Amino acid sequence: MRWALVKVALAVTAMVVVAFAVPLGLVVRETARDRAVSHAERQAAALGPALTVTTERAALERAVQFTTAGSEGRMAVHVPADGDRPALTVGTARASARDLASTRRLARAVTTATPGGQLLLQPTALSGSRTAVVEVYVPEAEAGRGVAAAWLMLAGVAVALVIGSVAVADRLGVRLVGPARRLAGAAHALGQGSLGVRVPEEGPAELRQAAVAFNSMADQVVELLANERELAADLSHRLRTPLTVLRLNAASLGEGPAAEQTRAAVEQLECEVDAIIRTAREQKPRTQPDGSGAGCDAAEVIRERMAFWSALAEDEGRTARVAGVDRPVRIPVARGDLVAALDALLGNVFRHTPEGTPFAVDLHDGGEGAHSVIVLVSDAGPGIADPEAALARGRGGAGGEAPAVGSTGLGLDIVRRLAESTGGDVRIGRSVLGGAEVRLWVQLRDTGEGPVAGGRASRRGQRKGWAGRRGVPHSS
Repeated sequence: MRWALVKVALAVTAMVVVAFAVPLGLVVRETARDRAVSHAERQAAALGPALTVTTERAALERAVQFTTAGSEGRMAVHVPADGDRPALTVGTARASARDLASTRRLARAVTTATPGGQLLLQPTALSGSRTAVVEVYVPEAEAGRGVAAAWLMLAGVAVALVIGSVAVADRLGVRLVGPARRLAGAAHALGQGSLGVRVPEEGPAELRQAAVAFNSMADQVVELLANERELAADLSHRLRTPLTVLRLNAASLGEGPAAEQTRAAVEQLECEVDAIIRTAREQKPRTQPDGSGAGCDAAEVIRERMAFWSALAEDEGRTARVAGVDRPVRIPVARGDLVAALDALLGNVFRHTPEGTPFAVDLHDGGEGAHSVIVLVSDAGPGIADPEAALARGRGGAGGEAPAVGSTGLGLDIVRRLAESTGGDVRIGRSVLGGAEVRLWVQLRDTGEGPVAGGRASRRGQRKGWAGRRGVPHSS
């Protein structure tokens, strides 16, 4: 489109230049010729008074020399015979007798062509019905004086018009083609799966409207996919808790074919649910909560989930303790995400520790002005032999190592994603109860360290000091 606009502008401008510059150049040439002839007529008319006074050669020669044309040898005076006085010619004559006779007969100025230019023949009436003819030679150089300069000027203006029109057309083409190319590239990228691509709303009004429509469409696509993934993940997470109860109940069925089949079915169903969760979360778009009122009350969520899990803990003879939830603690995390993370951690406690094993959930908040909140889920079980490997299992779907047999790692991966979405992280160590401790570090606001510019190392040092005060060895 860009080159098409340039070609059209070039063709239109060239036609305009031809239509106006060529006739204007011809007019300039004719104007210069008319100017030269008019100048010659004025010089011929200057000899009229002298011819009415005298026709003597000496006087006429002086009169001719006083004119510019006469001094340059381009003027002559033809006086006819008078009685016994012969015809007289003064100056440099170029006109033929036929042209002189025709001028006397017509009694008006006549212009005739001659080699190298043209002749102006001006008749002047004398006494006795005689007519003298004043001849002025106008060379081509005189008739074309200034024409070349005018044509060069016209040519320069024409070239400037062509260049200007091409430049304007090119800029217009860039203004039209640029947004169109960006829109096409964004549509291609969106079709390839780049859901974050957007188009700047710039350019002509039509292209701006197209960009607005494209961005709106892309936002709707992202929203629909996010809702779909969120729904799949949410439904799957909701199934995890009853599945845990079913698995624990199946474990108490004893031995026998029916019991083994029930446990195998529960295990298979749990694997399918884990696969759905992993698929739904592989490319799930994450967004930070915006605004001062965004997020949730962590204390309220912990109280609610502990009330839910306490019934199962009572059935298994587990002692459950919760601390730090006596006052509201707002964190920049969606309520549903925090619920999923807590259920994953508490589900792991019930899944990987024997019945009767105590566990605790602690919420540590530094109060007003604090930069972070810590959620501790600890138990008195056997602990986790390799914390780093446990954290790495959930990354198997994203290019990390495959999950170990009997554990998908999705619970810790859910917790890790939640923490990293705020700039925090997750660490695993040994709790004061003697078992495993999962420490969820949620950053409340930017402290200048940030998760990118070395924030992880700085927070790790803070946690080492905190863990040391509680007597908990830090797991690296």
